[in-house]
Amino acid sequence: MPATPPQPRRTVAIILLDRVVALVTATRRVLTGREDVSRATWVAVIAALGVLVATAVSVVGVLRTPEKLTPVTLDPPPSVEVGTSPPDTPRAQARPVSTSAAVPAPPPASASSVPSADGSSTRPTPTGASADPTPAALGADFAITDNALLSYGATVTISNPGAVPAARWTLVVTLPRESLGVIGVEGAKASRDGAVWTFVPDGTTAEVPGNAAVRVTFRVNGSLTGSAPRACTIDGAACSGLAN
Repeated sequence: MPATPPQPRRTVAIILLDRVVALVTATRRVLTGREDVSRATWVAVIAALGVLVATAVSVVGVLRTPEKLTPVTLDPPPSVEVGTSPPDTPRAQARPVSTSAAVPAPPPASASSVPSADGSSTRPTPTGASADPTPAALGADFAITDNALLSYGATVTISNPGAVPAARWTLVVTLPRESLGVIGVEGAKASRDGAVWTFVPDGTTAEVPGNAAVRVTFRVNGSLTGSAPRACTIDGAACSGLAN
């Protein structure tokens, strides 16, 4: 007797569909055999059966879909070669850090007076201080005051046209001959070099005040005729009043 061929194995999807069809058929038979079933009940039952059929179809689709899904391929892990080292990368060279402490700059030396060899201190000149004003140039006027038989008197007026007092001056009178002498000097100290007589201030005329004048008087022992001074200067400037 020939062997019976094996029956194909039923899947879960086929079993589920058979159960749904059997449930629908049984429900229809029950409702058809009863005459008191209303139209609303029919609508509710049909709706429930529709939902059940749709659910069964969805489940069957899910159960039959896995074999159609595309398998996810995974990339093989990267191969690691043994015995090779990565290329050398340049490393930043560490700079040596100086551990010595920063030396602060010395403070600027303050100005101080330096004592001189004799022990006296010299005061520094203040910056920006204005210098003392310079006195104006002095002027002189020569005049004959009296004329005797064997001598004559002379007066030289030294004037300061500026406002600053003048502390020093030099009056020079040149006589025509060395044999002529000068006597009776007042307001100055006289000295001679041949026929040239030099007069410098004494204690009463040491300073010529500003816009003021001092007088020097003396007497020449000789007749005015042929004995008048040849030249007169005050600090190198010619005196006025002297006859040419």
